[in-house]
Amino acid sequence: MSESAFVLIVEDPPDQVEPLVRGLREQGHHPSVVASLEDALDSIRTRRPDVIIADAQLAGSGNGARLIRESKRLAPDAEIIILSPDADAADASRNLPARTDVFDYLPRPVDVESAAAAVSRAAERARGNRLLRESRLHTEFEGIVTANEHMIRILRRVERVADSKLTVLVLGETGTGKELVARAIHRRSPRRNRLYRTINCAGLNENLLESELFGHVKGAFTGAVADRKGLFEAVDGGTLFLDEVGDMPMPMQAKLLRTLENGEIIPVGSNEIRHVDVRVVAATRRNIREMVDAGEFRDDLFYRLNQVVIRLPALRERREDIPLLVKHFIEVAATNHGKEIQSIHPEVIRHLAAHSWPGNARELRSVIEAMVVEAEGSTLTVGDLPEELRASTQIVPAGLPNPAGLPNTAGLTMEQLESLHIANTLKMTGGNREKTAKMLGIGARTLYRKLREYGLQ
Repeated sequence: MSESAFVLIVEDPPDQVEPLVRGLREQGHHPSVVASLEDALDSIRTRRPDVIIADAQLAGSGNGARLIRESKRLAPDAEIIILSPDADAADASRNLPARTDVFDYLPRPVDVESAAAAVSRAAERARGNRLLRESRLHTEFEGIVTANEHMIRILRRVERVADSKLTVLVLGETGTGKELVARAIHRRSPRRNRLYRTINCAGLNENLLESELFGHVKGAFTGAVADRKGLFEAVDGGTLFLDEVGDMPMPMQAKLLRTLENGEIIPVGSNEIRHVDVRVVAATRRNIREMVDAGEFRDDLFYRLNQVVIRLPALRERREDIPLLVKHFIEVAATNHGKEIQSIHPEVIRHLAAHSWPGNARELRSVIEAMVVEAEGSTLTVGDLPEELRASTQIVPAGLPNPAGLPNTAGLTMEQLESLHIANTLKMTGGNREKTAKMLGIGARTLYRKLREYGLQ
């Protein structure tokens, strides 16, 4: 199946490319024709094209040079095809600005079949450009695996704020990756070569938490046989992650606020003020705004903590990431436990994708690790799933048909997981894309992008 693409054609008058437009639509592409440079740039700003087709004379003019330059800036993944009266690409390229990256040259009159094939090839390379760019983003945030558009925007925001001194408050359910984000902020910050430490504020009483954070002097309390630095002093110049800050006792909140405001700490049992320079990232699973309204959390500390707020979505809100996370967790577990896992049965993915995952990615990781350890062969099957997932998960939601002919391969390579899962779900819904997006727990725009990437349209 050819790669579906959004194709921007710059041609004046537009009716000269009407046969090409019809031919591209018949091949499943989505062409749009504009007659001027400004209209082209407006179109690119509104929707990034996969492929841009422009006349060689326009490309050779000052306006054409601007079109190529601006299109590469506004749509860096897009590929450019030039229409030229010259059949020889070398002759056509002479009219182009130096170092112009052109995917192909098509002679006039345009052969629609050849043009459609060139557009399909260009769209495939544009998709590769996009995946490579996104994969670079992922490798910058080691341990965070996603293809979810919202999550990718969050990671880009993390990258932007990491270079600042602002306090960051990370919100999200248990297991959504709050500590991974905190570590990413530290790794991308100017403090990356200094210490990073974490403390869970839940379950520690006020006295113990104060000693852990601010330290104590000899004789401050029974058992204090020597001076001891707290975490703030130990990581001076680095980053401190305060996990579950919503569970911090109220008296400690006032002391933390003083430190955040003035960089001052006072060890337990001492009157000496010490100064530290520590970047704080805090996180909580609780609704901290409701806690402030209920008088359970200091409003002044809340406003000091939330200079930057990052809200992480639950796994059920980014279900398209489940196959990617499964692949990642299998690779990590197989390496850690010396196992050889080469594939996974598609029925397993259906079970996993249908589960609600109250423990989010942490719960999924634990399930996959146990499956890898206990697997008897090189393929993970439904029999390797925990009993509660096999017994309670409804593979086909009520009211939706389960037509015959769904693939039932003995094994599935990791690279095929997402594509086959989307294809199977689309077939279950009889091609209804709205139902498919809803079943997968993703937005319609995300689904259309995935269909385009995997050639499923």
